[in-house]
Amino acid sequence: MTTEIETSLSQKQIIELQPNYKIPIFLVICAIPLSLVNIIVAAVISILGLFLMFQTVFIRLQFSETALEVYRSGNLIRSFPYSDWSNWRIFWQPVPILFYFREINSIHFLPIIFDAKTLVSCLEKYCPQKS
Repeated sequence: MTTEIETSLSQKQIIELQPNYKIPIFLVICAIPLSLVNIIVAAVISILGLFLMFQTVFIRLQFSETALEVYRSGNLIRSFPYSDWSNWRIFWQPVPILFYFREINSIHFLPIIFDAKTLVSCLEKYCPQKS
């Protein structure tokens, strides 16, 4: 019986999305020339870029068999069971920048600070779009 439990646990597939620093780096770089035009706007954009850089370093998304799990520095901070999802979408498909998903009672927006191709393939696998 113990071997059955161990076998079933080892067969569970967890996919962790790799970090992607494109958006945070883009924001920080755009803030540099913008500082010549408006220092306050440049500072806000730069702070947003640095915040997203920090999030990219510490936040990880994992797709398990039953839920999308959010980890910060290796600690689970939130789990979103697929059974509660009603819809999801990736905004601006040529260069994905925003991931939206709706649960039964709430809406979530996440910047794409992880591998977008793996995200889409996992979403199609675990939570296919409803027609």
